[in-house]
Amino acid sequence: MTVVSVGLGWLVAGRVLRKLRTITATARSVSASNLHARLALHGPDDEMRELGDTFDALLARLEAAFDAQRQFVANASHELRTPLARQRTLIEVALADPEPSIDALQDACSRVLATGEQQERLIEALLTLARSQRGLDRREPVDLAVLTGEVVLARRAEAEVRGISVTASLGPAVALGDARLAERLVANLVDNALRHNVAPGTIEVSTGTCTGRAVVSVSNTGPVIPPDDLARLVLPFQRSGADRTSMRDGLGLGLSIVAAIAEAHGAWLRANALPSGGLAVQAGFPQASCPPPYKVGGHAGVVT
Repeated sequence: MTVVSVGLGWLVAGRVLRKLRTITATARSVSASNLHARLALHGPDDEMRELGDTFDALLARLEAAFDAQRQFVANASHELRTPLARQRTLIEVALADPEPSIDALQDACSRVLATGEQQERLIEALLTLARSQRGLDRREPVDLAVLTGEVVLARRAEAEVRGISVTASLGPAVALGDARLAERLVANLVDNALRHNVAPGTIEVSTGTCTGRAVVSVSNTGPVIPPDDLARLVLPFQRSGADRTSMRDGLGLGLSIVAAIAEAHGAWLRANALPSGGLAVQAGFPQASCPPPYKVGGHAGVVT
């Protein structure tokens, strides 16, 4: 019996340790260049098999995150390289003129400044996206009605220039989160509705509560969006109906920042392509149990 027990124990231990050695060897060999490696353990559905499947799932998530990061860095590098190349071309053309006039130099400087502003907006958007993906350090009550009213009023002049009417119905909506990021979410939704619209067009903005959530909604007229493009629009540097470098108005980061901010707040995000053209986007934030401690220039009610 002793000999049989020792033999069975040795076989069972060897079988268990063999899987552990496989997991250990794979974990040691995994790096950023071979995240595609998998254990793919076979055998009975026991604890070791479950551990191996969990490890494979972890590697799959890491591989997806690294691929997304590489793609994002490549896209960001391309977007930053374009205005830099434009700036260099403008400066070289101005310097190549043997007898430049004051008007020509002023025009070149104005174009260089405009390109620099585009770079600043891109860098600010990238920083906001990175901050959103990092998560929230603290949460506090945020009045979405106040934030949305301020955003709408700030963009009214641009809407008039573009021939677009903006209607805002702002009901009570107190969310729990970060005020600056929530304001950026609303601003990006309104800016997206302005840029991807047609004159004469409309934008409808509303806030309220629904099933324990503080909801902000923005819908706009515009070109017809294929349903297949909706999932792609929340990716960085993606636009509907054009490649990511063909449109001069916008950076292709607006909705990706919206999605990142919503995820950081634990909010749901819904985007629907309207049959007549345009987009309707809703974000549902966790509702705060108490109102914010203060308000700055609230604009509740209906603004047209």
